[in-house]
Formats: sequence, C-alpha cells, structure tokens
Amino acid sequence: MPAMMKAAVFLEPGRIEIDDKPVPDIGPDDALVRVTTTTICGTDVHILKGEYPVEPGLTIGHEPVGVIEKLGANVQGYREGQRVIAGAICPSFTSYACQDGCSAQDGGHHGHGYKPMGGWRFGNTIDGAQAEYLRVPDAQANLSPVPDGLSDEQVLMCPDIMSTGFAGAESANIRIGDSVAVFAQGPIGLCATAGARLRGAGLIIAVDGVDERLAMARQLGADVVLDHRRVDVVGEILRLTGGRGVDAAIEALGLQTTFANALRVLKPGGTLSSLGVYAEDLTIPLEAFRAGLGDHRIVTSLCPGGKERMRRLMGVIETGRLDLGPMVTHHYALEDIAAAYDLFAHQRDGVLKVAIRAG
Repeated sequence: MPAMMKAAVFLEPGRIEIDDKPVPDIGPDDALVRVTTTTICGTDVHILKGEYPVEPGLTIGHEPVGVIEKLGANVQGYREGQRVIAGAICPSFTSYACQDGCSAQDGGHHGHGYKPMGGWRFGNTIDGAQAEYLRVPDAQANLSPVPDGLSDEQVLMCPDIMSTGFAGAESANIRIGDSVAVFAQGPIGLCATAGARLRGAGLIIAVDGVDERLAMARQLGADVVLDHRRVDVVGEILRLTGGRGVDAAIEALGLQTTFANALRVLKPGGTLSSLGVYAEDLTIPLEAFRAGLGDHRIVTSLCPGGKERMRRLMGVIETGRLDLGPMVTHHYALEDIAAAYDLFAHQRDGVLKVAIRAG
C-alpha cells in the first residue's frame, strides 16, 4: 500500500484541488477503505464557495463506495477486500443523541452550544471521501457490505441523497393514496419523489424549472410535473387537488420562495417536510400559516446513516424497486475533479450527479 495518496483538498474559498496526502492511519475502531467511486454533493459546492466553513487542508466528500483495505483490531464481522459503502452521516451510536433515537445529530453538543449536523464527519470535521483512501470511524456501526451484482454506480446514491430524499418522504408521514408535492427536482428532490412513490402516494406533483430534471422526475414516479417558469405552481397544485391542498409538501431546495409555496399548498393538518439547507432566516407567511391555527406540522430531516439504513437502501435497489443509475450523468477521474466541480457548481450540460472514479 502506498504511503501517499491523491485527495481533493479545500484550500480556500474558490479552490478545491488535488493534492498529495499521507494515507490515513487507523485506530482500533476504524477501517481504511480504498475508494473506488465517489461523487460531488451540493454541500461540497457550498464548501467550495466558502458558504459553509471547513478547515483549510481538509479532504472533501462524504459519499464513499470502496473496498476494505485494513480493519482496526476491534472491528468484527468484516473482511479485507470486501466491497462496502458508508453513510455520509457516520454516527457513533454511543452519544446521547444516538441513544435518544436521533443518530444523525450525533455529537452535536460540544459544551459550547450546539453544532447542527453533528453526525456529519466526512469532509466536514474529518478527511472525506474524494480521495484514494478514507478512514471510516466507528466502522462496525457504519460499514455496509454491497450485495453481489450491484455496481458502484447503482449504490452511489445510498450514502447521502437517497437516504436524505427518502427521509423527506418518511418524515412527511405519507400514507397510501396521499397527494404529495415535491418542490425542486435536484438529486435530493428526485429521491424524495421516488420515496413518495415507494411510500404509496396516490398523486405526486414535482416542481422544477429545468427540463431534464422534470423528465427525470417523471421517470422516478411523478404523475404531474410543473415548470415554475411557465405556470402558477401554487394555483395549479390547488386546482389539481380540487382546492383541498396536498397531504404533504416536501421542500428540497432551501429557499424562502419554495418553503413558503410548500406551506401555501398544504391542506389543513398537512405536513411540510423540509430537506433544504437554508442560508438565511426564513419568514413564515401569515396567511399560509393560518395565523398558527392550521394544525400543520413542519418537520426537518438530516440524512440518516449507519449500516442498517444503508442495508435497507441497497435492498430497495437489489430487488429492482428503484434504479438511480440514470441519475449519474457524468464521469470523471479523481485527478480531474476540479473540472467536475466546475461543471457541477454551474449546473451545465444537464448534470445531475457525477461519478468520480478514484480507483
């Protein structure tokens, strides 16, 4: 095994570049994974732009598919050479938050207030997955074997966007026959659309302003697609539901406009499930909020992690319930990742997700 490896490193706002770094050392509870495929997330673009602060010198990325290179002494039930994924959120399952049933928020309390997304370590608080090798902490809780016959690309969405999008549908408490509106059809919103279909929604309405994304939404389960450039989305959703409003609205962008519109189309007693990462304070419109008397539920979700969550997601793919392979629209080698960031950050050429080949 080489002593040095290639890694995508955050240097300063506007600069993530390939650099040489030492292959990580591992402790007794860790595993070293040789990364075969990874990808770029919208959160990584926030890091690149300096909108989400991380330490200079950090390796970025939180969506690993790879092969176990080395196991720590305490890690049982795995073998070197085994194909695995690990969730973007890799909880310890020992923290107060984990034992309280909220494992995504693992480690959020540091004695100096609260840091949200506490369980998100890769490319946030420790070196991440856009590299040839990755140290997976608490490996026994977080490594999930890839079923035979599934390609890297088929499971590439599981660590983050599939888990997050599905969480949006799960938190929305969708029942069989419900009507659901999903605002924004980027990778997360598309997975929320697919999740709503798997939950048994009767009518799924997908909203976006990019033709390729609306077409993909149809492919993944939307019954109606609305282009916000061409129609009054709120009026059309109310018309489609006979004026009743939808049972659930999922917000997958993180903008004031989409949040407010998601609230405006909710039925009395409906659920607004928010997945977006917001960059500034939200204002809740009084009329849509029914002055606080609408019996609405507003819920937020962070990507659930851990090996059991990953096993379930890969099971959905293995049985053919869902194929997210078509969401991979572009391919790059790790050494060309700067070009991949440029494409992804500027949303050119119909890009949805980029497969980065690390090995």
